[in-house]
Amino acid sequence: MVGTGGTQVADANRRAQIRLELAANYFQAGRLDVAMDEVGQALAAKPDYADAYGLLGLILMQNQDWTQAEIAMRKAVDLNPRDGNQIHNYGWMQCQQKHFDAAQQWFDRALQAPGYREQPRTLLAKGMCYQQAGQLEQAYQNMFRAYEMDVGNPAAGYNLANVLWLKGDLKKSQFYIRRLNNNSNQASAESLWLGIKIDRALHDDIGVRQQADQLRERFPQSRQWLAYERGAFNE
Repeated sequence: MVGTGGTQVADANRRAQIRLELAANYFQAGRLDVAMDEVGQALAAKPDYADAYGLLGLILMQNQDWTQAEIAMRKAVDLNPRDGNQIHNYGWMQCQQKHFDAAQQWFDRALQAPGYREQPRTLLAKGMCYQQAGQLEQAYQNMFRAYEMDVGNPAAGYNLANVLWLKGDLKKSQFYIRRLNNNSNQASAESLWLGIKIDRALHDDIGVRQQADQLRERFPQSRQWLAYERGAFNE
């Protein structure tokens, strides 16, 4: 009988894992309603599944159901208080609600979690949260650390260049955005637009023209190209 019970638990855990993988795929595809159903199936099979509560919280965040997202994410952390990913996500939710001080405390807790390997992601999130709070120097310091740890990450490069732009450090901002935009696989409409604005502020007409050509050729339907055509550089 003990063996049968163990088999049943293993089967339930396997079903829960499969359902959660499906839910994650639907979530990434923007199918939030189906993702929610799959998470429900995962929790029905394994009611104490921390990762399922964590994904449920992310889905509820997308739906801007902050009260239920808070409950789900806190449940995920309570079930697995050493999971840096769940702690990070809880901090990000706090930041999205403009609870900036609380968010930073949770991010710091994630960075200290045993075995946590996503330090660049959390440092970038710390920087973005400081930027939302208007604390640009702290934002820069954390984004720079994130960038140093993950130089090839386009999100880190873009956000570092952007916070330097906001701080008025145009030359440094130009350096990092050019490093990003010179890699055609990483350049985006958003990064090219930032590069154009920086070069325009530095009166670098050649740089403006080169990046505008890329923007037109690669992203002709983007709001950034439409803004460029209008001369709306302050948008």
